[in-house]
Amino acid sequence: MLKHNTYFDERVQSVGFERNGQKATVGVIAPGEYRFNTAAAERMSVVSGQLRARIGAGATVGDWQYFPAGTNFEVPANSGFDVQPVGGPAAYLCEFLG
Repeated sequence: MLKHNTYFDERVQSVGFERNGQKATVGVIAPGEYRFNTAAAERMSVVSGQLRARIGAGATVGDWQYFPAGTNFEVPANSGFDVQPVGGPAAYLCEFLG
């Protein structure tokens, strides 16, 4: 079963699904800066475009890093990340780990 999700006044949209028994989402992020909190660990793969991300929560927030299409980053459980598309919208695949 597919589930459509929208966040931040529909500027971030995704479709949730299961693959190989694991939950995942695929979506598009419009230009802007967004904060996501995580309950489970996640792997964010950039499908198209480029993302700028700052991973962590509270005092453990890291520096901004760039992730072009074909790269990914992981976010620990009970944490979060800030994300910005660079140069236009970006598409992603988010896999929930564990």
